[in-house]
Amino acid sequence: MNSNISELFAQLYDLIVPDWPGEMDFYRPLARDAGQRGEAVLEIGCGTGRVALRLAQEGARVVGLDLSSHMLEVARRKSGSLPHVRWEQGDMRSFELGETFGLAIIPGHAFQFMLTPEDQLTCLGCIQPHLNPGGRLVVHLDHQDLGWLSNLSGKRTGVFEEGSQVTHPDTGRLVRSSHAWTYLPSTQTASVVSRWEELGTDGEVTQTWEREPMHLHCVFRFEMEHLLSRAGFEEIRVFGDFYQGELKDQSSEMVWVARRP
Repeated sequence: MNSNISELFAQLYDLIVPDWPGEMDFYRPLARDAGQRGEAVLEIGCGTGRVALRLAQEGARVVGLDLSSHMLEVARRKSGSLPHVRWEQGDMRSFELGETFGLAIIPGHAFQFMLTPEDQLTCLGCIQPHLNPGGRLVVHLDHQDLGWLSNLSGKRTGVFEEGSQVTHPDTGRLVRSSHAWTYLPSTQTASVVSRWEELGTDGEVTQTWEREPMHLHCVFRFEMEHLLSRAGFEEIRVFGDFYQGELKDQSSEMVWVARRP
C-alpha cells in the first residue's frame, strides 16, 4: 500500500470503524479471567488499538500485534505512558514474541486477510504456541451474505458506492469515501478499491487518494470449524453475535471461541 494512503487510513481508522454491538462486553470477562490467572492478552491485527487499549485501561496486560507501522504509530500515541500495554509490528503468520498468553483475540474480521488455507493454518499454528495450555482464542469474522456476494460477482462488480464522511482529526477537513467491491467465487475472495476525497470549505474536492485493491477471504462456517480443528484447537464454539446468540441464517457476524489443549 502506498505510504501516504496507509498513513491516511490509520489517521481515519478510529472514525470509520466503530465497535460492533456487544463487542467490548464480550472481550472484557475473557480478559479478566486471563488476568486473574496472572496471564496477559494478545490482540492480533490490533490496528490503532481500538480494542487492546481499552482492555489495558481496565487493567489487563496486553500486547498488540499489527503489520502496519502507521497503525501502530497511532496506537502508541493514544496509549501514551500506559504501563501494561505493548505494541509489536509483525505478520500474523510469522511472529515470535517470546512469551505466552491466556487469551488471544483477532477482532474486526482481520483473520480474513488470510487468503489461502496455507495462510490460515500458518496463522493459527503461529498463535497456538503463544497460548498457555487451556488458553483461549477468539476470532471475529463476517457471516457471509450470499445475496450481496452474488451481486458483487454480477452487474454491480467494481462499481463505486458512497461510504462514510468524516472530519480529519488533524486538518479539520471533511473526507468522504467510496468503495468498489468485486467477488471471485472460485477463491472466495472479495476485493475492494477504496477512494477518499478531501473537501474544501465550498465542497470542492481538493485532494484524492485511491488505495490499491484490498483482498479478503470470505470464510464459511464449517470451513472455519475445520481450520480450528486442524490447527489443534478444541472446545470450538461459534456465536452469531457478541451477545452469544445462536448463529442463524440472518446473522451478520461469526464469533468463534476455541481452546488450546
